[in-house]
Amino acid sequence: MATRTCHRALSHPRGAAAPTEPYNAMSTNDRNPSDPPAPKDDTVLVLEDLKNLRKDDNLERLVRQASAAERLAAAQERRAAAARQQRLSIDDEEDDDGDVRPYTGPVSPPAKLARARGRHWAVLLSFLLIGVVPVAISGWYLWERAVDRYVSTAAFSVRTEEAGSAFELLGGMVNLGSSSSSDTDILYAFIQSQELVQTVDDRVDLRALWAKGDPERDPVFAYHPPGTIEDMVDYWNRAVKVYNDTGTGLMQIKVLAYTPEDAQMLAEVIYEESSTMINRLSDVAREDVTRYARVELEEAVEQLKTAREAVTLFRNRNQIVDPSSDMQSQIGILSSLQSQLASTLIDLDILRQTTADGDPRIVQAERRVDVINARIADERAKFGIGASSGATEEGDRFAEIVGEYQRLTVDLQFAEQTYAAARAAFDAAVSQSRRQSRYLAAHIRPTLAEKAEYPDRIPLLALVALFSFLAWALIVLVAYALKDRR
Repeated sequence: MATRTCHRALSHPRGAAAPTEPYNAMSTNDRNPSDPPAPKDDTVLVLEDLKNLRKDDNLERLVRQASAAERLAAAQERRAAAARQQRLSIDDEEDDDGDVRPYTGPVSPPAKLARARGRHWAVLLSFLLIGVVPVAISGWYLWERAVDRYVSTAAFSVRTEEAGSAFELLGGMVNLGSSSSSDTDILYAFIQSQELVQTVDDRVDLRALWAKGDPERDPVFAYHPPGTIEDMVDYWNRAVKVYNDTGTGLMQIKVLAYTPEDAQMLAEVIYEESSTMINRLSDVAREDVTRYARVELEEAVEQLKTAREAVTLFRNRNQIVDPSSDMQSQIGILSSLQSQLASTLIDLDILRQTTADGDPRIVQAERRVDVINARIADERAKFGIGASSGATEEGDRFAEIVGEYQRLTVDLQFAEQTYAAARAAFDAAVSQSRRQSRYLAAHIRPTLAEKAEYPDRIPLLALVALFSFLAWALIVLVAYALKDRR
C-alpha cells in the first residue's frame, strides 16, 4: 500500500488536483460526514507519503528510480523541443487552419569562405624545406656529383680434410673433403681485419686506387687521402662487402672500385691472402699433430732403451743369457739322471738275484747308485728342493734370478709394443702433414664488371624521400599537438 502511494505521489504533477483516495491512515469514521473534505497541498501529501514510507526498506531504491525516470523524461522533452525548433527553422510552418506558410523567423548568416592562415603557410614551407629540398639535393648529387663504382664478385668456401687418430688411420676411418663452418667464420673476420687491409695496401697501394674517386667532386662516397690506417679500415668495410652463409659454409665478397680492373685486382688479392691465411692455419694444425706424435715417439724410444739396458745389465751381472733356457737344461739333466738311476737300480736288483753277496759287480752298482743320487740331490738343490740350508739359499737365488728376468722381459715387451704404436702414429701424422688439410676452394672466380652498379641511385633517393616525409610529418604532428594543448 505504501509503495503504491509513493508512486502516485511522485508521478502526480505539482499543482494538480489532489487524488480522491485518502493519503493517510486515518479512518473516515473519525470525521463528520457532513463536513466537506479539506483540501491538502501537494507538498503536504508528498511529505505524508514519505513519512509513511520511512519504515520501508525499499525507500531509497524507489526514490533513486523515480529521480532517474524524471531526469530521463526531462531530457527527452528537451531533445523533442530542440528538434521541433530546428524543423520550424528549416521547413515551412503551418497556420491554425493547416495551411503552409513560409518561415519568416531569423536566419543564420552564411559561413565565410576559408582562407589560408599563417599556420597553413608554415606547414607548406616546412614541407618544402624538410620534404622537398633534401630530396632535390640528394637527386642532384647522386646523378651529377657521385662517381660511378664497379663491382667484382668472388665466391669460395673452406674445405677441410680431417685426419683421425692413429688407430682410425690404421683402420681406414678417414674423413676427406668436409666443410668447416668455424674456418669460414675465421675467414669472415680476417677479411674485415686491419691486418688484411695493411697487407693489401703494401701490395697494391690502396690510397692511390681509392684516390681515383676525386674527393673534391664526390666528398660523400670517395676516400679522402692520405688518412690513417683506421680511416682505411673504415672505408675498406664500405668498399668490400662480405656475405657469409653459416648454413652451407659458402662465402661471397663484392669489391667496389672506380674501374673494373681495379675491382677485379682487389678481389684476386683478397682471395690470395685468404688462401694464404687458411694454409697458415693448416700448417699450424699439422705442426701440432706432428709435434704431439713426435713427443709420444720420443717417450716410447726412451722407455724401450731403458728396458733393454736393464736386460743387458742383468745378463752381465748374472752371467746368464736366458735363465729360462738354463732352467730347461737343468730340468733335462735331472730327468736324465733319474732315468740312469732307475736303470742302475734295475741292474742292481738283477745282480743281487743272480750272484752272490760278495760279487764286485754288486758293489760297483751300489756305488753307481750313490753317485747318481748325489748328483740328483745337487741338481734339485739348484731349484731349492729337498736340500740343506746352503743349497736352499742357492736355489732361492736362482729362483729370484728367474723372476727378475721374467719381470724385465715383460717390461721389454711392453716397451716394444708402445714403441711400435708410437711409430705408427708418427708415420701417420707425417703422412697427413704432407697433404694440405685445409684449402680454399673458389666456385666463382673474381669477375670483371662491364657497367657501374654503385651508387644505387634510385633506392637511395627513395630512402631519402621516405625519411624526409616521416620527419616532416612528425614535426607537424608535434607542433599541432603543442598548439592544441595551449
